[in-house]
Amino acid sequence: ALVNVGGDLAKLVPGRVSTEVDARLAYDTHGIIRRVHDLLRLYDEIAVPPERLLFKIPSTWQGIEASRLLESEGIQTHLTFVYSFAQAAAAAQAGASVIQIFVGRVRDWARNHSGDPEIEAAIQRGEDPGLALVTKAYNYIHKYGHKSKLMAAAVRNKQDIFSLLGVDYIIAPLKVLQSLKESITSPDEKYSYDRRLSPQSAARYDFTAEELTKWDQLSLASAMGPASVELLAAGLDGYVNQAKRVEELLDKIWPPPNV
Repeated sequence: ALVNVGGDLAKLVPGRVSTEVDARLAYDTHGIIRRVHDLLRLYDEIAVPPERLLFKIPSTWQGIEASRLLESEGIQTHLTFVYSFAQAAAAAQAGASVIQIFVGRVRDWARNHSGDPEIEAAIQRGEDPGLALVTKAYNYIHKYGHKSKLMAAAVRNKQDIFSLLGVDYIIAPLKVLQSLKESITSPDEKYSYDRRLSPQSAARYDFTAEELTKWDQLSLASAMGPASVELLAAGLDGYVNQAKRVEELLDKIWPPPNV
């Protein structure tokens, strides 16, 4: 079912189509790799080439390691549920093709919780923690020449987009796009917004020695604060529940009664 939908999307859109890997495999490196190989075989049967595909994997340590191994085979991966700099840096070191950060979810957590050092440091600097995380991850990727592209998701308003101008990819909700379209602005002002993120600005960004570590499972676990731990767990639970609901629906319609 995933491949049939992905194949139809590949006919409709340019670029790459991202196919989700079952979140129930999030802590099983080899299970993720086997599932991606299975999906690739099915895509091959309907003549969708690998260069048109991304495989969306949760950013657990096991998911990041699966991404590293798959990328070494030339298979493009899309790491999601990134809520800390440590996850983003580890994903970049693994060579993930796309790294996705949910701006609004980090902000929501910060409004309702405390005790996360990375978030509290951003707030003390007067910065929005979600936007600060995207900025820092973008600068790390581009300063140190990683091949990864950074994707900002869960943007909530126009200002989020203006604050992230220059990011590699952005997922903008329809209501935000509509709001941009309906904005009444003079042409001079409309085209005067400065690019906030660029390889040039990344080159000037300073990182601490701790941030430039070679990430492994232990250092990643110790660097992930409560926000990324809780948000990653919540994201996985949501994906697993959705997968179960889809399976229940498919069980009702397949096989057809007359087969």
